[in-house]
Amino acid sequence: MLCRVTTADATTPLSTWAPLRSPIYRALWIAQLVSNLGTWMQTVGAQWILVDEPNAATLVSFVQTAITLPVMLLSIPSGVLADLVDRRRLLLGAQSTMAVLATLLAISTATGHTTPAVLLTLLFLLGCGQALTAPAWQAIQPELVPREQIPSVAALGSMNINIGRAVGPAVAGVLVSLSGPTLVFALNAVSFAGIVAVLTVWRRPVTDRQLPTERPLAALQAGTRFIRAAPAIRRVLLRSILFIAPASALWALLPVIARDSLGLSSSGYGLMLGALGVGAVLGAFGLSRIRALLTPTQRLTAAAVLFGIASAGAALLHNVAVVLVLLVGAGLAWLLAMSTMNSTMQLLLPAWVRARGLSVYMLVFMGGQAIGSLLWGLVAGALAPVTALLVAAALLAASAVSSVWLPIRHNAEELDLTPSAFWPEPQLVVEPEPDDGPVLVLRGYDVPEDKVEEFLGAMAYVGRSRQRTGAMEWRLYRDVGVVDRYVEAFVVRSWAEHMQQHQVRLTAQDRIREHAVAEFDAGEDQITHLVAMDRR
Repeated sequence: MLCRVTTADATTPLSTWAPLRSPIYRALWIAQLVSNLGTWMQTVGAQWILVDEPNAATLVSFVQTAITLPVMLLSIPSGVLADLVDRRRLLLGAQSTMAVLATLLAISTATGHTTPAVLLTLLFLLGCGQALTAPAWQAIQPELVPREQIPSVAALGSMNINIGRAVGPAVAGVLVSLSGPTLVFALNAVSFAGIVAVLTVWRRPVTDRQLPTERPLAALQAGTRFIRAAPAIRRVLLRSILFIAPASALWALLPVIARDSLGLSSSGYGLMLGALGVGAVLGAFGLSRIRALLTPTQRLTAAAVLFGIASAGAALLHNVAVVLVLLVGAGLAWLLAMSTMNSTMQLLLPAWVRARGLSVYMLVFMGGQAIGSLLWGLVAGALAPVTALLVAAALLAASAVSSVWLPIRHNAEELDLTPSAFWPEPQLVVEPEPDDGPVLVLRGYDVPEDKVEEFLGAMAYVGRSRQRTGAMEWRLYRDVGVVDRYVEAFVVRSWAEHMQQHQVRLTAQDRIREHAVAEFDAGEDQITHLVAMDRR
């Protein structure tokens, strides 16, 4: 049974563990944990294969790049796809393909054919699978738990990954030391079975579509317009870049620091990754209280400071115990940052565009790691790993300071984004074809002179709502031929997309914004729809 918060408990911080009361979410979370363990074991095995190669610092950093770079190519198309097709089937196909690729990597390694080029190619293909999976996986979370549990879901998702970091690398380090990387690659191939099994038995509710499915290009353009017209989402994306780009240095260069600065073996490197994971797991236990005490912006500031200290410590200190303690703090910082950004994005996105919006976030997050890892690897190769980490720590400090001027929205949980088809249906004497357009919509308002400033302020929000839901252009005009008359005009690409506005894309939050200008509405007869005619 899904866990819901009653009105009496609305002011009490929701437990981080509440989503696990949902059977399907719990099963998927456990299956994902097993898969994450396999993925991190694979990462350790892949990096340790390359650590003795010439230019090891650069090659090791390419492992992260090979895994995350596909997001730069496929994240946005994957988000569009996840909004247009059955997400369960998409996840099943991607996870099954990744299992096959992981099996090929194990076989190739066992037969001695895993050269750096082969390794990085297979990792790149596995990264393509991750790119196809990520937006759909994120987008199904609100289908599994109530909205108020989304921050807890984000924390559990981050904790899931970090448990993989805590346990997977430690186990992989021992296995690589004893038998080489073949076994960890084989175990990773097996780890996909759990997710495939749970997705197979999950019966996702079927949503009846009264409108034709959006075409891919039109859906991509609609998602892009939504992001452009959503300042709160753009701010989250900016904060993500400011944290991820410098933080990626520690992840990329940790194997080199473990071997060269601390003199550790593969098991020691696994222990360092484990410390990061332990910090995230420990942070999850207190996350509900941290959320109650700190705003999202304050949590991101604290995360940047903690991660910067750990990066500088890993560069300058040679005491293994002290570095491990700092890495535990970095793990906590990573959990704070990831859960805050992920949950804020989830809460700001309505259902119709959720996967597309999350794909942009994944592009920024994973792409920042890919490009960041590449750049930090090049800096480390040209200068030194210590220098690269110190520069990254300074950039994290700058990221923390910038939060004073670039905060993110603190009340995203209060937004009501449930669908709300509150617009009156157009009164038609001619039924346009779905592809007819562009469509020009005109709406008149009678505004007394003493109410103009209030009206203009309210219409600024309405204008962004129109653009988020499909308007390519929006303007407000004053009718100089009628006293106190203002006319809103916006253009939508086609009649089908305008019907998407009417029936699918509007939310309760849009309705609240429009109620603020309802008193100025000149009447229903002042809403006019004009469909462009082809010039022949």
